[in-house]
Amino acid sequence: MYGSQCVPHSVDLIPVSLPMTEPFRISSGVVDSKTSILVRIEEDGLIGWGEASPMSGAFYSKETPESTLAFLRAEAIPEWISLGSPGPDFIIQKLRETQSNRFGWTGLEGALWDLSLQQEGRSFRDTFGGNARSVESGLAIGIYPTIDQLVERCQYYLRDGYKRLKIKIEPGWDIEPLQAIRDAFPNVPLMVDANAAYRREHFTLLKRLDDFDLLMIEQPLASEDLEGHAELQRMITTPVCLDESADSADRVREAIRLKACKIVNIKIQRVGGLSAAKEIHDLCESEGIANWMGTMPELGIASLHGLYMATLSNCLYPTDVESSRRWFTEDVIQPEITVVDGLVTLPVEHQHRPFVDEARVEKYRMDLGN
Repeated sequence: MYGSQCVPHSVDLIPVSLPMTEPFRISSGVVDSKTSILVRIEEDGLIGWGEASPMSGAFYSKETPESTLAFLRAEAIPEWISLGSPGPDFIIQKLRETQSNRFGWTGLEGALWDLSLQQEGRSFRDTFGGNARSVESGLAIGIYPTIDQLVERCQYYLRDGYKRLKIKIEPGWDIEPLQAIRDAFPNVPLMVDANAAYRREHFTLLKRLDDFDLLMIEQPLASEDLEGHAELQRMITTPVCLDESADSADRVREAIRLKACKIVNIKIQRVGGLSAAKEIHDLCESEGIANWMGTMPELGIASLHGLYMATLSNCLYPTDVESSRRWFTEDVIQPEITVVDGLVTLPVEHQHRPFVDEARVEKYRMDLGN
């Protein structure tokens, strides 16, 4: 039922916390460090790595690093062992049966894919249908105390040639900063991300976004309000992109039926893993809905998974995966991800799978207290 089986030598759940280069603020909260749960599975001298990477503080999702670690320890890993330690295909079966912690399942699935593909001599990209092309990277900028600071930060990071610019918006921080950015960078492909900060009473304001020639407006309304997104899309010419609403293939299928969007941002962590992300990608491609690969951001293991998937045929917009040093003072992979002239070209060490720097993992290991 669950595909090939493996009997691991050891399973380790490793909480790590890495300092960020600057605080990252969105409409619902702010973070200044990144805490992730790394999943390490070793068998016969091979090591598979996964990453479960919810945001701290429960402002982006109900899952937190603490709750995800507890879920992996008490539920996901024991169930996987009780089933005979099956391969990665069993995860997507579980997701069809339960709405439990998708971040935790993503971390376990990533480690199982890593181990399985090493055993079979295959790469992530080959397995999921990607290719070896370079990936266009887009710059994501959070909310700053002043518009001048926002413009200065955009200017600073755009030196790396990012292929598009995304700024975060919320009620009271939308038209004025957007106008300042458009004035400062008139030729940069531009989009906005509301992280579900608006409601239907804001439709009049949101219609004004058509004046800025945006690539898209990402998740303007609450995640559950697909009907509201459909109504808004009928009112504006700017494409609506779903993010928080797109947490499963069934949910995306319903959004497409309602004509609630023209674009879907796929986040591997949010949907429950690589197989679930590929399922959503294929659904969107069959329905003429464009995709791109998002991030929250994540550490290098999950970011590389996103880059592998960003080479799929229906990923038509730049990814949110950026340079490792854009977000973190160090990363847990070696070499780190770099952006040159707006492109990510994977070094040979990461062509088949993420290469993890275990010394850095130990350097940033932390105790979450559960």
